[in-house]
Amino acid sequence: MDPVTTAPASLEVSGLAFAYPDGHQALFGVDFVVARGERVALLGPNGAGKTTLVLHLNGILTGGAGTVTVAGLPVGKRHMAQIRRRVGIVFQDPDDQLFMPTVREDVAFGPAAAGIRGAELEARVRAALEQVGMEDFADRPPHHLSFGQRRRVAVATVLAMEPEILVLDEPSSNLDPASRRELADILRALDVTVLMVTHDLPYALELCPRSLILSDGVIAADGPTGELLSDDALMRAHRLELPFGFDPRSVTMGA
Repeated sequence: MDPVTTAPASLEVSGLAFAYPDGHQALFGVDFVVARGERVALLGPNGAGKTTLVLHLNGILTGGAGTVTVAGLPVGKRHMAQIRRRVGIVFQDPDDQLFMPTVREDVAFGPAAAGIRGAELEARVRAALEQVGMEDFADRPPHHLSFGQRRRVAVATVLAMEPEILVLDEPSSNLDPASRRELADILRALDVTVLMVTHDLPYALELCPRSLILSDGVIAADGPTGELLSDDALMRAHRLELPFGFDPRSVTMGA
């Protein structure tokens, strides 16, 4: 990262608090900044507010206190179309995002809805499928693909919008080891800012140099992933469990 760059942060969350209509308070004042090109994991136990936070990033949820800013644009009605293009969310179940007869049509859907046509649309689709290694499957029906392939196509549907930030909800869930490895290689190669919500702590360590721990609606810790996962007291306090026998201190971090 070039420290002299003046480009605005990809994501800036300040004082974000939110209560649902039933009175349940999910967020109590969340503050963090993600610089352009960073890969950051969002960790925390179930019920910590992770999903609520993610749904604020592109305006699916609004009306709480505080601000969310994406690439210098405040999330709100005025900039909503631009925000939705800049924040791509890949949901946990790829079938929530794949609904067209072919892979190509699924990947083209977002850019076409944004008014992109012809050769530019074809180029977007081709580039997105190449980024996830699925270019040979463009004419296949998504429901004929394996779960891991469908997740990669779901990532491509978001990449075709050329987002500023890619938000991934439990990207490794339900993947076999080979698919998990393939997706990690893809995510590592992408030239976008990544915020990864995950319970898969080894995956967070492998892919995200920095992690945030969200607990009881606030950021309880923010630092290098290896340091946070090696802090036994911190992990216990926020009900985060490493897999049996996994020692984060023994892992050599990739780039």
